[in-house]
Amino acid sequence: MLLIMRGFTYNCQRFAVARGLQFFPIMTIFALGVNHKTASVELRERVAFSPEQLHSALPALREQTGVQEAVIVSTCNRTELYCHGEASLDLLTGWLAGYHGIPLQQLREHSYGYQDGAAIAHLMAVASGLDSLVLGEPQILGQVKQAYQFARNQTSVGSVLERLFQQTFRVAKTVRTETKVGENAVSVAFAAVNLARQIFAELPESNVLLVGAGDTAELVAQHLTEHGVKHLMVANRTLTRAATVAEQFGGHAHTLGELQDLLPKADIVISSTASPLPIIGKGLIEHALKQRRRQPMLLIDLAVPRDIEAQVNELADAYLYTVDDLQGIITENLRNREEAAAEAQGIIQEHCDAFLAWLRQLSHVDVIRDYRQRIEAMAAEQLQRAQKQLAAGKDADAVLSEFSQRLTRQFLHQPTRLMRAAGATGDQHTLALFQQLIADDE
Repeated sequence: MLLIMRGFTYNCQRFAVARGLQFFPIMTIFALGVNHKTASVELRERVAFSPEQLHSALPALREQTGVQEAVIVSTCNRTELYCHGEASLDLLTGWLAGYHGIPLQQLREHSYGYQDGAAIAHLMAVASGLDSLVLGEPQILGQVKQAYQFARNQTSVGSVLERLFQQTFRVAKTVRTETKVGENAVSVAFAAVNLARQIFAELPESNVLLVGAGDTAELVAQHLTEHGVKHLMVANRTLTRAATVAEQFGGHAHTLGELQDLLPKADIVISSTASPLPIIGKGLIEHALKQRRRQPMLLIDLAVPRDIEAQVNELADAYLYTVDDLQGIITENLRNREEAAAEAQGIIQEHCDAFLAWLRQLSHVDVIRDYRQRIEAMAAEQLQRAQKQLAAGKDADAVLSEFSQRLTRQFLHQPTRLMRAAGATGDQHTLALFQQLIADDE
């Protein structure tokens, strides 16, 4: 069906150009990205956009040929570009690779791309938590909303993506309220705490250090409190934000500058900052272990780019896990949510079909309007000519006959030229479209 629509639009374009009309081409919705399913944490951290980078990246993306609207979603587990326009997935892949200095072939091998219905369904699935590391986690919806709002503030969202994202948010709400995907919602934060529970049998008595005080850290603190943790330290770049989280869960607030003194006291370190570079190196942990007299430390790095240097794993009593290492814990959660996810996919498909119907109507409405206006102008021109002839006393039958012949010739001139050209070049597709038009008229 899409190919027929595009073929018809192409011929409408040829007709419009020949008649001096404005033509509005079919636009496409694209989704391009990498996530925890397709790329390692090393690659994901290379394509991630920091908040500072987004200020320049979004305008740069909009400057690409054919990109009319754009939203960039960048989280710890995914980086995705959502665009509307006449661009292509190859163009978007090339831009993303070039922006981050990544070999194009490497990005192609570890990325995914969707168009139109598939892109719309993917966005709705992402916002509903169906494409997350932990199925059904609610945090991603807030992150998608933030990405949309940022792009909107940057005047990067037009009428199509505006409607798409608003409908996506309604779909996510429906999935939450009408399926069990939202029940007992879990997240990467929940998986991290589950890992800590498996390693530390007496978790409530453990000293826990949270590095970072964003949404993920707050979720971790919430799950830790629910499991009885009493000794919680929160270190953040700004003390005010650290205090907000610490006070909420009965912990103590610190700055990142105090890490050297805090690490020796921590049995468990869970880090989730937005730093572009590691803030906890092998040397810091080595020093902490000496202070702890080789008592083991569990370190869970939820950040992308990573907060904790990979070399920490070389230390005998340090046990470092990244978001990729949480996959085993997450698998069990997936089994329990498959039925709810299937139900949610049905909701998404219904809303995706509705949006596509609106988009198809939008894509042809301007062509129909211009075509009707042109035909009406032709008729008005010939009618005016006939009226002048009648006013001059010319025979009415002769005037009507000439009026009919001239109007018919004008209507048929360009379609006839197109059909002859199609016949000469063997363009069976165009001939079939005209044949279908004639059959419909009959």
